[in-house]
Amino acid sequence: MPKPVLAIVGRPNVGKSTIFNRIVGERIAIVEDKPGVTRDRIYSSAEWLNKEFNIIDTGGIEINDEPLMVQMRYQAELAIEEADVICFIVNGREGITSADEEVAQILFRSKKPIVLGVNKMDDPSMHDRLYEFYSLGIGDPKPISGSHGIGLGDLLDEVIKQFPSQTEDVYDEDTIRISIIGRPNVGKSSLTNAILGEERVIVSDIPGTTRDAIDTPFSKDGQDYVVIDTAGMRKKGKVYESTEKYSVLRALRAIERSDVVLMVINGEEGMIEQDKKIAGYAHEAGRAVILVVNKWDVVEKDDKTMLNFEQKLREEFLYLSYAPIIFLSAKTKRRMQHLLPLVNEVSENHNLRVQTHVLNDVIVDAVTMNPAPTDNGGKRLRINYATQVAVAPPTFVLFVNDPELLHFSYRRFLENKIRETFNFKGTPIRIIARKKNE
Repeated sequence: MPKPVLAIVGRPNVGKSTIFNRIVGERIAIVEDKPGVTRDRIYSSAEWLNKEFNIIDTGGIEINDEPLMVQMRYQAELAIEEADVICFIVNGREGITSADEEVAQILFRSKKPIVLGVNKMDDPSMHDRLYEFYSLGIGDPKPISGSHGIGLGDLLDEVIKQFPSQTEDVYDEDTIRISIIGRPNVGKSSLTNAILGEERVIVSDIPGTTRDAIDTPFSKDGQDYVVIDTAGMRKKGKVYESTEKYSVLRALRAIERSDVVLMVINGEEGMIEQDKKIAGYAHEAGRAVILVVNKWDVVEKDDKTMLNFEQKLREEFLYLSYAPIIFLSAKTKRRMQHLLPLVNEVSENHNLRVQTHVLNDVIVDAVTMNPAPTDNGGKRLRINYATQVAVAPPTFVLFVNDPELLHFSYRRFLENKIRETFNFKGTPIRIIARKKNE
């Protein structure tokens, strides 16, 4: 199921990015004591009391050439549209400003759950000023200090209370859920229609035509599928055109609900940086991935065009070395007949279980052929036992003498050996090192 979404909203220089970084636990957003310094709209995953959620720092949403208040209004509206809960941050030292009041009115009209955080309340003697913020009409203000981490626990307690309750998946566990992701105008809706064999989704050359992600169940050759069309990654209108990356959140939700992700690339235009970022979300989520090069019918080709394009893809998507590549045309249906069999194959690999004794034989052979290097102190990694603990993605635990000795390069070597032995085409695999007695 998709994670709930928390958006952090507020005027510039109230500490949104500092609070975001505290909650996420990493210094992701740019933090500086100047208004508007957050250059990019940032989002990440976070967890509180075993509740996972996605979190957005809206500070980086910049609407080109617009006055600050207009930009803030857009940020608030985007947060309202995308978030399940909104955390409205104000500056306790400065008190309520007209900008706070305007944003509060926009948020209040949304009917979305809002948690009010009064930041920069480092000194308990300042808490008397909290009463001023009741006039915003949003509820009990929570005194916090983003820079010192004070009060964030109480704030997050209230946030997770407001998250919607998770509903059970409506689809059978044998149903393969396919999400179609990619930047605007690469042919996601056309691909959906080609898979379904009918015009179920609006298709247009105008980027952002599709309004929302659409679930469409269907069956073929006895297999049940659901296509989640994420063409809604971008909407029509000035705000979404100016903040294209913001709408990737919709893709994140679809990715979390899917088994197999079709990453669509425009064969005519080639790749851009955003393609790599979008594909990265599917990889990090542990989903099976297929790289779909669409619009191949309009590409001028010779006998090396496909090979050269594939080599370029492999160079650009190093972390997706396991993902198969298929060249097709959703418009003419050329090579479409190969797509669903490939989906079935990578879905099966995504759920593949390996027998423990066979896995340990592979690990022993790999270590015998190439022993782990020693560290600076002369200690060498010793693998005592290996077992598979999960599927989707396949996840392996190695019980070792010291997890710190498993260097990323040796982890990659072991992964390659596992892939050489078993068919994990299309799926990431994860290797976790634990101390022998854990």
